[in-house]
Amino acid sequence: MTPASPHRIPPAPLLRAQGLVKTHHGAGAPAHAVRGVDLTVHRGEFVAVTGPSGAGKSTLLHLLGGLQRPDSGSLWLDGAPTDAYTEARWAVARRKHIGIVFQFFNLVSNLSVADNVELPALLAGTTPKRARAEREALLAELGLAGKERSMPGELSGGEQQRVALARALVNHPPLLLADEPAGSLDSKGTREVMRLLTGFHQRGQTIVLVTHDARLASAADRVISFFDGRIADDAELTGAPARHAGISAVLELKG
Repeated sequence: MTPASPHRIPPAPLLRAQGLVKTHHGAGAPAHAVRGVDLTVHRGEFVAVTGPSGAGKSTLLHLLGGLQRPDSGSLWLDGAPTDAYTEARWAVARRKHIGIVFQFFNLVSNLSVADNVELPALLAGTTPKRARAEREALLAELGLAGKERSMPGELSGGEQQRVALARALVNHPPLLLADEPAGSLDSKGTREVMRLLTGFHQRGQTIVLVTHDARLASAADRVISFFDGRIADDAELTGAPARHAGISAVLELKG
């Protein structure tokens, strides 16, 4: 008689959000940016969050990366709760576990390309020799070899975004968050960002991408349509054809 095999406990999701709520208070009426969002992202997924401007996409991404705090709701990173994280603890989490790419690059203007990329590694405790090696490998892969001593202002928008991507990935974070990474780029730059994100995903990188661009969203294997602070649809782009109904809503965003 063959003994029963023990039940395998599935790994915890890399990212799980439950009941996230965020309201912005300004001079006018309160803006309900995120309204009770539940979201689970597993290792190796490429998730695009798409929707019109003002839908709350970027606020959601900032909550997922600890750049903003929710008014209510909870967030887990690799099974660990973050509710009690201080700002300092979130900073450590971002250095080690979360890479973030922004629309306007957010490079340090008075640091060279090399220093911009190496800085997060050094802050995370990597030795200067290892940080330099990681930087050299990433810049070569991203077509930026020879740009190490350039300043950000001397680069094109597409080159700056590739430097930002290298900086986000230098510590090999399990999770990459990208907030409109092609929003400031032309069509050529958009295609390049799409190619790079696809390549890193194919090697196992988990990505959550916020975009209003259907071209970028089409690179993902799962698309979440976000409207008025809520998830309106969650569609797998590879899988059962019945779930593809949500793609049309994504493609219409460019219309």
